[in-house]
Amino acid sequence: MKSSMSRRRFLRGSLQGAAVTVALPFLDCLLNEHGTAFAGTGEPLPVVFGTWYQALGYTPGRWVPSSEGRGFDVPAALKALAPYRDKINLFSGMAYFHDGRPAVVHSTEVASTGHYGGKPQPSIDALIGDVIGTRTRFKSLEVSLAGDDGSVSRSAGSTTNNPSERSALALYTRLFGPGFTDPNSSDFKPDPRVLAEKSVLSAVAEDRRRILTQLGYSDRARLDEYFTSIRQIEKQLAMSLEKPAPLAGCRVPKSPGVVADGPLPEQVDATAKAMYGLVTHAVACGQTRVINMHLGRHDRIRRIGEAGTWHSLTHEEPVDLDLGYQREVAWFMDWATSVFGDFLGALQNYKEGAGSVLDRCVVLWMTDHSDARVHSVENVPVMMAGTGGGRFRTGMHLALPGDPTTRVGLTLQQGLGVPTSSWGSLSNGTSRTIADIVV
Repeated sequence: MKSSMSRRRFLRGSLQGAAVTVALPFLDCLLNEHGTAFAGTGEPLPVVFGTWYQALGYTPGRWVPSSEGRGFDVPAALKALAPYRDKINLFSGMAYFHDGRPAVVHSTEVASTGHYGGKPQPSIDALIGDVIGTRTRFKSLEVSLAGDDGSVSRSAGSTTNNPSERSALALYTRLFGPGFTDPNSSDFKPDPRVLAEKSVLSAVAEDRRRILTQLGYSDRARLDEYFTSIRQIEKQLAMSLEKPAPLAGCRVPKSPGVVADGPLPEQVDATAKAMYGLVTHAVACGQTRVINMHLGRHDRIRRIGEAGTWHSLTHEEPVDLDLGYQREVAWFMDWATSVFGDFLGALQNYKEGAGSVLDRCVVLWMTDHSDARVHSVENVPVMMAGTGGGRFRTGMHLALPGDPTTRVGLTLQQGLGVPTSSWGSLSNGTSRTIADIVV
């Protein structure tokens, strides 16, 4: 039998004679019966994981190379990525599996979480972030380029996706405004506000132990999960009290000022240019090791003077009989690929010692469909870019017909140190990595 407790119950303690409190999360006993109410160390620079989400896939026949392995021919839809062919792996023939359930169109559940429908799961960036992102100021950064807060990133225990930052100026302030510590500055002074916050979290320890004795098993487990998240905050605060290791590549950027964001390709291009610089600087300055880039909502992106959006065109534009595909839709796909190519270029052009930021990154490119015109999920394109600091081989086209796309995600997780031997559910579940790309 669970004990009853007021929903206004707080953990209480004292700090230098002043009372401090920490609110509790929702526990079973708070609800009714139905639950309705390194530069000098010699160590390599840390690896960085990223995701890139572009909806609506690619036009069949325009993106699969005619050759496999290294030195593959770059197909028409990927021409913008030709300069980075040797830094990319392209996977063809892979699929999402419904397992007899109704199709959830424009879903990225399989690519990002390894699951299709059912209970919400943490996304791949969250799983990898639990390993490589625990000692940075931001566990992850989410950025959208088309004036919306769309994202395919989801933290463990959350039922909603993490919102993306859509404003370049807001992202700059968040990254390099108050709270930023230049790792190469000789003048380091811990922020007294951080000292106070850390003490506040520690001050409720005694009341925490007392309340645990009053709870049932499920509430103790839930509260333990809650305190685990608080301990993560404590670790983040503790790092703020230590002088960060110098990073030779860190250069604090200038503010981008106000950049007019929006769903027009011209607006996306301008936002992307500003965002790429900020994200790359954030990585180089050790602010984060996990980045999530979202091109933008496909049902908003449109060209000037056109009423139809990219998404609506996939269903409404007739196939050009001479070309054999939808002309306007193909234009959007080619443009979106060029935006991704510009992102790789920004990472490549930011130099760190003898290499670049891209050298220590691995970016997973994801989409929702193979052919958005008919919502197909067979032969879904998947890409990855970057070697992750030499952990992966690149420059290959690998045809894996009928395999679940989760094989790529599992391989990346294992290569980045996630202790897992399988990933995904039902037919999308796999324990097979892709050995060809693992060093």
